[in-house]
Amino acid sequence: MGAERAELDEKAARVERMLVDAGLAGVIVGAQHNFAWITAGGTNRIDGSREAGAGALLLGRGGRRYVLANVIEMPRIMDEAVAGQGYEPVEFGWEDERSSPSFLVDTARKVLGGSDPIGSDLPVPSAVGTEGRLTRARARLTGAEQARFRVLGRDAGEALGDACRGLETGMTEMEIWRRSADALAARGARAIVNLVAADDRIARYRHPVATERRWERTVMVVACAQRDGLVVSLTRIVSAGPASDDLRRRTRATAGVMGRLLAATRSGATGRQLYDEAARAYAEAGFPGEQRKHHQGGACGYRTRDWIAHPASDDVVDAPQAFAWNPSITGTKIEETAIAHGDDDAIEVITSTPGWPAITVEAGGATVEMPDVWSRED
Repeated sequence: MGAERAELDEKAARVERMLVDAGLAGVIVGAQHNFAWITAGGTNRIDGSREAGAGALLLGRGGRRYVLANVIEMPRIMDEAVAGQGYEPVEFGWEDERSSPSFLVDTARKVLGGSDPIGSDLPVPSAVGTEGRLTRARARLTGAEQARFRVLGRDAGEALGDACRGLETGMTEMEIWRRSADALAARGARAIVNLVAADDRIARYRHPVATERRWERTVMVVACAQRDGLVVSLTRIVSAGPASDDLRRRTRATAGVMGRLLAATRSGATGRQLYDEAARAYAEAGFPGEQRKHHQGGACGYRTRDWIAHPASDDVVDAPQAFAWNPSITGTKIEETAIAHGDDDAIEVITSTPGWPAITVEAGGATVEMPDVWSRED
């Protein structure tokens, strides 16, 4: 409990600084990812199709903490999501919640008093948007978050590897999709992104939604796994027989781009610098322009990506921070999640699959192993 309390206090202090800097009396935290962050893994998710959760938190200056929820949601949130975290309940009828678009903001003003504006991480009339500020507050991982991230990365790497090793030619993409989701669910994780591409669909589509297509030669499986709010991303490619020389060549080149991105993920580096580094790496590997065919990934944590590296990005690496990079060359992809520590620019890959064939690459003076194509004949 001591470690959890330290994490909660650190996050509360970050929010307090945000409120003072923005001149806000308080902030309503209703988005599912921010709710999970501020509660160290609690959830207000009922409907996964929505950004907003069911129920919200209100954090005011001076450490004031409230749960704003209707009679349906309040018991579970108080008993399971924020138990022991010092939140006071502010309950209302579910009908009241629908009486006005600004109901939550009006309620927050009554609770906090004063005339300073109220912030919100969701678009709410009369509230100041705070998602950008909260994204920056979330960036630096606490020690407890890093520990949870490592365990999630390990479990996801093992689960997806096991699922892929069990694939048989002739299975449909939808069957593989289910295997991937089930393998992650068995580890208590949810596949919030689950993509599968068989054969020529790998080269045709960078985001291949699973179909009834049956795979014969090669299949790519992509997963973003969520647990306790945290999200890791990874990709694995399986070949029915020996992988072609061209696929091996492209995959090794892609791994080299990943090494360059990992090496460049240093404290203070901007998204545009990271994008430029990827562009140079593709060109030097003999595949110029591949960076324009798909984004390269970027910072992550409680979302699949908090920001993506692009030519105009002013976002900055703020270590210790998590990154999910996904360089791709037409027909193949490398994707792993890592923690950039900032200490001597160290970076730690956390989603490796034990026993998976690896490509060793240089990453800023260190060597890291990236997933190669796994052949079922290996």
